[in-house]
Amino acid sequence: MLPVKYSPKAEKYFKKLKDKQLKKNYENAINRIRLNPDIGDKKTGDLAGLYAYNLYYSGTNYEIAYTVEIIARQTVVIILAGTRENFYEELKKYIFSR
Repeated sequence: MLPVKYSPKAEKYFKKLKDKQLKKNYENAINRIRLNPDIGDKKTGDLAGLYAYNLYYSGTNYEIAYTVEIIARQTVVIILAGTRENFYEELKKYIFSR
């Protein structure tokens, strides 16, 4: 299983989550990503190099944006997580403001 690192924005999102079941679902999804980083949808265009993984909870679609980087060894980097609504606009803003 690959190690995982979180961007400050993703870390803040997970810290604020109050719903324990949703938090558990995210943990399970991230563990699946760590076991097989190619499980997510490979993005193209201006988001090339990123992957997106969908999960559904309580009728809502949630997304995890991540990449795989070599930081001493291969590491999954969680860039952003949140609901599907405006997710990609927020992701682009975050990526291009860094």
